[in-house]
Amino acid sequence: MYSLIVKMAWKNSFSRLSRTLLLITMIAVSMSMMIGIQGLYDGMANNMLDKNKRSASGDISIFAKEYRVQKDIKYRIKNAETIKKDLEGVAGVKAVVLRVKADGLGATARKSSFASLYGIDLEGEEKFGKFSEFLKEGEISFDNRGALIGLELAKTLKLRIGSKLIFSTQDVHGDINSISLKINAILQTTNISLDSNALFIDRKKVYKFLGINDGEVTQIAIMGEEESLENSLKDKYPEYDVKSFLELQPMMQMMQDMMFIFNSITFFIVMSVVFVGILGVMYVSILDRIREFGIMLGIGMHYKYIRMQIFLEAIFVSLSGYLSGAFLGAVLLVYLRDYGIDLSAFSDALEMWGYESVIHGTIKLSYFTTTFAAIITASILSILIPLRKIKKINPIDVIKAEK
Repeated sequence: MYSLIVKMAWKNSFSRLSRTLLLITMIAVSMSMMIGIQGLYDGMANNMLDKNKRSASGDISIFAKEYRVQKDIKYRIKNAETIKKDLEGVAGVKAVVLRVKADGLGATARKSSFASLYGIDLEGEEKFGKFSEFLKEGEISFDNRGALIGLELAKTLKLRIGSKLIFSTQDVHGDINSISLKINAILQTTNISLDSNALFIDRKKVYKFLGINDGEVTQIAIMGEEESLENSLKDKYPEYDVKSFLELQPMMQMMQDMMFIFNSITFFIVMSVVFVGILGVMYVSILDRIREFGIMLGIGMHYKYIRMQIFLEAIFVSLSGYLSGAFLGAVLLVYLRDYGIDLSAFSDALEMWGYESVIHGTIKLSYFTTTFAAIITASILSILIPLRKIKKINPIDVIKAEK
């Protein structure tokens, strides 16, 4: 009996071929578009997080106590080189860099603006976060009093490659010091704070400029692979301020939450459309065959077999739509991952919010598993109303009625 029910369900699923193909197409297109949007949203978020980690804080950063509150270089880590060597031997640590930061004023002959001077080591930064990928214009070099500048700060001060500027700040003794710099490169990290304020120079020059000793830094940034690394470092260095990426940049957590909300809303809308589509097709299909079901009940077929047949019909159609949608969605995700969407026409607005002009998607298995569960659930729910109608029919009345 069960094999017969399966055969009947399969045959009836495609008895109205045009109607079934329309439903399969609707499910496939809706699902592929939803998967593409999810991949694009997550890709935007992941790209921003990745750029912020590589250009600024890494997965974890270590500061001296009170530094993040006071922003004063007197609160600095004095044995940074020793700590770096220790960290490089810790399991799960991929890369470590040392940075010195000083806030001050960047000025040209015509304009001035708040700026932050970062003393870095180019070789270490390249290993840490592929620093050369942030190059927008010029050449990454610290030769001839060279400095690297964030894109937005360069626009604010109207600087070009080869332009000169003066950076002024307080040194470790509280005296106002100034340093003359030449712009060798313009960087675009899509990290808003860096692009708007950052000047990068060689860390050894910063030591001399600020009057601090070699090996003293304001930040130790760490790239790590293990989630437990943060807690182990807090236990290892209780005298320092150890912070995770999301603790340092809560806006990134808010952005992730917003992307989750957008994905959830999109998912709900698309699944509602799929539910209505399956419900409409199944309801019309059952109305067309109401006399058939009446005859089946009249000759003694139990209601549970009819219910199983209708359930299988909905599953067959939904699975066909899901498989088609999964294929189209996978193709779309691969394209978005490899080529992305070029939004260069809106590059200024995107860069203002920390996004690149070419947005790439990402691929996750969860896109397909959650969609599968949702489509199957929608299929089951969509047949409840038609089943109630069949359960209430009187076989005698239906058989007597004209087609």
